[in-house]
Amino acid sequence: MAMNYNAKDEVDGGPPCAPGGTAKTRRPDNTAFKQQRLPAWQPILTAGTVLPIFFIIGLIFIPIGIGIFVTSNNIREIENPSKECEPYRRNEDKPIAPCGAIANSMFNDTLELFLIGNDSYPVPIALKKKGIAWWTDKNVKFRNPPGGDSLEERFKGTTKPVNWLKPVYMLDSDPDNNGFINEDFIVWMRTAALPTFRKLYRLIERKSDLHPTLPAGRYSLNITYNYPVHYFDGRKRMILSTISWMGGKNPFLGIAYIAVGSISFLLGVVLLVINHKYRNSSNTADITI
Repeated sequence: MAMNYNAKDEVDGGPPCAPGGTAKTRRPDNTAFKQQRLPAWQPILTAGTVLPIFFIIGLIFIPIGIGIFVTSNNIREIENPSKECEPYRRNEDKPIAPCGAIANSMFNDTLELFLIGNDSYPVPIALKKKGIAWWTDKNVKFRNPPGGDSLEERFKGTTKPVNWLKPVYMLDSDPDNNGFINEDFIVWMRTAALPTFRKLYRLIERKSDLHPTLPAGRYSLNITYNYPVHYFDGRKRMILSTISWMGGKNPFLGIAYIAVGSISFLLGVVLLVINHKYRNSSNTADITI
């Protein structure tokens, strides 16, 4: 006896019925949920709706971020003992001031620049040692301990770092550039992110707009070697550089801005072309219909 069944029943998984039984089917129940007839909402993203959202988020988040950042910077934390001081926290059973490996490795070479005149008599070039540190570091972040008539009394009971030639209260004869507020020390404590780095050592002021800062001629550099680098294969260099409104030479910053601007401009052009193309296609389709 032959049995006929249609293709729809086969897709559903079997014959429409079996002898002595009911019809079997894999078809979902006829409900709004299983038949996907529930009401739904889908946002339509256009340039007119997306761009204002970005601007609104920026206008809201930037002031909030600035406020949180400033508030966070005003919070002061004191950790005793500090883990950052290890392994240079104590020496000779006394606390080291300043402590830590960064302070212990402070650059302490002395550089002197001379102009060799026609009479072969060297003329020293004035090297300004103040004004090389950030204002916030000098006046906010680094402070000397309070109390005592002299700076030496304030550091009483401490000892100098292992590799230093003299204690912290003898870094300079100028009381405004001595101790923890010594600008050479402050510049060194602002650690670099990479193993090859530059540190501002001195400034040469221009005396007159009619004369160059360093006139053409022969110069002599006198180096008092105190900072050893041979045991870790390090190298030291002195670089004379002009400055601009953005500081010293830093090509990375310009390259980064050019790259980000170029990528943004290219993406804007691509999105503009895509928007123009599909908008024209949509208009054509509407007219055809």
